[in-house]
Amino acid sequence: MSMSLLKYLTLDTVTADLQGTAKQEIIENLLDILMKTGKVKNREAALAAVLDREKKMSTGMENGIAIPHGKTDAVDELVAAVGIMKNAVDFDALDKEPSRIFIMTLSSSQRTGPHIQFLKEISELLRSEDMRRKLLAARDPRGILQVLADNL
Repeated sequence: MSMSLLKYLTLDTVTADLQGTAKQEIIENLLDILMKTGKVKNREAALAAVLDREKKMSTGMENGIAIPHGKTDAVDELVAAVGIMKNAVDFDALDKEPSRIFIMTLSSSQRTGPHIQFLKEISELLRSEDMRRKLLAARDPRGILQVLADNL
């Protein structure tokens, strides 16, 4: 497993207290975290890309994980955010279970490589029940990044 996940995540793009009670609200809150990086040039375009992707097929995976993502000209390079929720929320997941671990990525419409690599790595990492348990137990962004760093 490579270190590319950590290349895209910082204390500013990780939260242990993601808020929201519905899919759109959670997506918007993750997007607002990404907006703070200054790397998203157009919030509306980025939001439209993620919601458009959700319409095609929900990004609610299994085991309480959701990976909302989109490709947009609003970013020049891949940006990513991780949010852990205290309470699970229905995200229209494949296994019909609610989600608590959210990873959002936005990537340039022009470049597919980093996007696919990131999604592949995060999916592999989160297959581990131990890993998910540690992430859910993390109390703050530093703790979340530490869990990721320890397992890469």
